[in-house]
Amino acid sequence: MTDLHPNLHPNLHRIAGQAVDGAIGRGLTVATGESLTAGMLAAMLADTPGASGMLQGGVVSYQNAVKVDVLGVPRELLDAVGSVDGQVAAAMAAGARRLCGADIGVSTTGVAGPEPHDGKAVGTVFIGLATADGSTSYSYAFEGSRPEIRALACAAALERLLEALSS
Repeated sequence: MTDLHPNLHPNLHRIAGQAVDGAIGRGLTVATGESLTAGMLAAMLADTPGASGMLQGGVVSYQNAVKVDVLGVPRELLDAVGSVDGQVAAAMAAGARRLCGADIGVSTTGVAGPEPHDGKAVGTVFIGLATADGSTSYSYAFEGSRPEIRALACAAALERLLEALSS
């Protein structure tokens, strides 16, 4: 098996470092709500020296019950659209932001494979972002192995966080 993304791991650390520096520079805090990445996003941020100055906390919400009971994603929404959806990602980010008392919430949900989930194809990913102005989501269609899709989702979340920090 060939590695489709040989520079991804160093890039994750570089982007995370930029996000940590950006948040600290602006005096903003961040919280994560992760399904697909299962803590990878928070771990990448925490790998950066100084992360304690901006990372409030995070929730790994792999199961829908945690999305509902902890992050406050409406059960009706999950029942209607499934867990891999932009509205769910936005609600997860808003829940993480509220729960951790952060300025920005960022979330991940998607299908890493090997099988489709909730009628969504492998590689379907949604990144949620929540600020005081509200919450939104971004959709992606990635290709690669399960670990590659998870890493690409983490990179996309870090890039969206960087955009939010620079706006």
